[in-house]
Amino acid sequence: MSSADFKLSASLEEHEDDVRGVAFPHPKLVVSASRDTTVREWKLLEPEPPRYDCSITFHGSAFVNAVAFCPPIKGYPDGLIISGGKDTIIEVREPGREPDKDAEALLLGHAHNVCALDVSQNGTYVVSGSWDSSARVWTVGKWECDALLEGHQGSVWAVLAFDKDTIITGCADQIIRIYTSTGKFLHTIKGSTDVIRALCRVSPKHPSEADFASAGNDGIIRLWRLNGKQVGELHGHESFIYSLTSLPTGELVSSGEDRTVRIWSNNECVQTITHPAISVWGVAACSENGDIVSGASDKKVRVFSRVKERQAAPDVIQAFEDSVKGSSIPKQQVGDVQKDKLPGPEFLQQKSGTKEGQVIMIKEDDGSVGAYQWSQGNQSWMSVGTVVDAVGSSGKKTDYLGKDYDYVFDVDIEDGKPPLKLPYNLSQNPYEAATKFIQDNELPMTYLDQVANFITSNTQGATLGQSSQAPAGTDPYGTESRYRPGESTSNAPTPSLPTSRPKVLPQTSYLSIKTANLRTIRKKIEELNGQLTKEGYRDAVLNESQLAALEAMIKPLEQRLAGTLSGDDTLQSGVDLVMQMVAAWPAGQQLPALDLLRLLTAATPAAAAYRSSEGGTLVDVLESSKVFEDPDRPNNIMLAVRAFSNLFETSDGRTLAEGSFDKIHTMVKSAAHNSNRNLKIAITTLYVNYAVLYTSSSYASEPRSTDRALTLLDDLSGSLIRSTVDSEAVYRGLVAAGTLLGVGEELPMAAKEIYDLDGALKKAEQAVKEPRIKGVVGEIRGLLLNS
Repeated sequence: MSSADFKLSASLEEHEDDVRGVAFPHPKLVVSASRDTTVREWKLLEPEPPRYDCSITFHGSAFVNAVAFCPPIKGYPDGLIISGGKDTIIEVREPGREPDKDAEALLLGHAHNVCALDVSQNGTYVVSGSWDSSARVWTVGKWECDALLEGHQGSVWAVLAFDKDTIITGCADQIIRIYTSTGKFLHTIKGSTDVIRALCRVSPKHPSEADFASAGNDGIIRLWRLNGKQVGELHGHESFIYSLTSLPTGELVSSGEDRTVRIWSNNECVQTITHPAISVWGVAACSENGDIVSGASDKKVRVFSRVKERQAAPDVIQAFEDSVKGSSIPKQQVGDVQKDKLPGPEFLQQKSGTKEGQVIMIKEDDGSVGAYQWSQGNQSWMSVGTVVDAVGSSGKKTDYLGKDYDYVFDVDIEDGKPPLKLPYNLSQNPYEAATKFIQDNELPMTYLDQVANFITSNTQGATLGQSSQAPAGTDPYGTESRYRPGESTSNAPTPSLPTSRPKVLPQTSYLSIKTANLRTIRKKIEELNGQLTKEGYRDAVLNESQLAALEAMIKPLEQRLAGTLSGDDTLQSGVDLVMQMVAAWPAGQQLPALDLLRLLTAATPAAAAYRSSEGGTLVDVLESSKVFEDPDRPNNIMLAVRAFSNLFETSDGRTLAEGSFDKIHTMVKSAAHNSNRNLKIAITTLYVNYAVLYTSSSYASEPRSTDRALTLLDDLSGSLIRSTVDSEAVYRGLVAAGTLLGVGEELPMAAKEIYDLDGALKKAEQAVKEPRIKGVVGEIRGLLLNS
């Protein structure tokens, strides 16, 4: 094994936000993915000193969190770049293809942020992991989901295509799972003490004889055999580990929240590369030459090499080292620092370190506190920054459990119980702080985005080492820093404790699902249209003028969904076009058309006003298209149900939804047994909207409102609530049921004497242990008791 240290080869500086993922397919190409919504290719132009050219491969509308590279195979001689992120879509592109050109494929299926990707070594399949608690297997070239890896009880943060037959997943539930590549579950591996973030294959050269390694929030790298036997542990990281990879030498490389990339030979850390950043999100190795690449929170991609000829010019290396020395290290990252007890600079000459990466604090001659890290290779202490106080909104630190924090927010979860404490330092990543808070307090991961957004909105403008005032704005709750998960914080920069928990029932506003990447949907339609042309579907194919009309519709649809456009002329023709696709395209190609339809039903009354040449409404078209008769395509059904739910956004839509109740109910009820999580949420959302409609002043006195409310309550009490375990679907089902009790006097009586609603409430309490479930169940029981 090589004993030479890695040194900077190149610093690549085009990204505008955190670099979350990196790949190093061969010596002349680096690929990076960023929160700036781009994937970039870095092509080596000159080897000595290394110089790269940057080009954008993909430019989306949301964070890109993961990237992987498919090696060259038949049909793709240059390989493929595969990326995924917050918009839930996995995009496949050939290297060098311009971002405005069609992708090779768009992989649809995940319901939440795609956070992990890997490709089998032989290039036959892709495996993806998501916050939706699932992993999926996609066949290269076929581009369909061939296997759904279920059973996870949290976000799937790491996936590993171990070999052509074996897939390994790492999950927020602290469990490693082994599957076949066809989706068969084999067994679990337990032993991790915290969220699992990273997996990598271990070389046969490694003395542990391990098959793979895992790492995560506990800062420990664990070495495993496939049978579940742990054969080693590597200690050294001081915080979360985000990424792992293996070098051709058999060594391992890791990166994490402690600002470092670490090189591990045998069971020891032999080099620590500190970055001038808070987080080093990703690390990857080039299998051909052993160089490594990192992506960090300072927006930079960095290449490192052990080979002198591939290292940067001395002044560039020195500038990197100086940036590390000059970086400010928040005090909380290094623990309690008692300045008067620290040794002086003379210690650095008198004492050697005990291990690679050891960090000590030194009281400098000017009174500041410097951090120094021991380099085993250089046999010397290296400056890695100056320790500074990080000051929050008050200009002072707040003590919590013996540690100082910039902010300690009170989080009110349940009435009658003390608030939970959410400590946060400005040096932390909001999502990591939110994840830890949720895990420490055993809260549902559905709160993650809301807690992270709350942190962000309440710490805007605060910077390390500076005092900042709390952002201005009206606080509807009072003056204390208190937050309720599930409630909006956009207009409440400093939420505080209400006098009592707000009641949920009855629901009075309609719910809609309107988020989407319209550009991606349009590209997918064009891609599928090309496939239909090749397959001979001449009557279904869109012509050039129709494709142009589709393109012309995108911007006004975006504006309508954002509330910045009132006209509907362009959208009218768009509705006709989308309905044509829904009616004529084969089931396997309907998904993006259905996605557009559910957006149009929310954006314009033209969708509700649509009539086919035979006089049919969009409800009739969905019925005749047999979307609901294909249970093997639950995403098609889910989008159709979302289209029904979004009808309630317009007056014309509500009229159509009410007038077509029987047809809609029949179709939706036929799909209610499907276990797909997103479909369950779509159905219960639709039931909520019908409940709001039938309790509104316009319909409450109508005799048919009572009959239809009884029908809906029967469904909810009989199967929807009882058979559902997803917390969001259960919650929406309960809100729908509780709201329906207000339609008329017959409803509470029927709920008690005919439908056994209380039995459904008990099932819900047993299935989901969340305060919000307990709260709405209590409200429903109160309504039944008082009726």
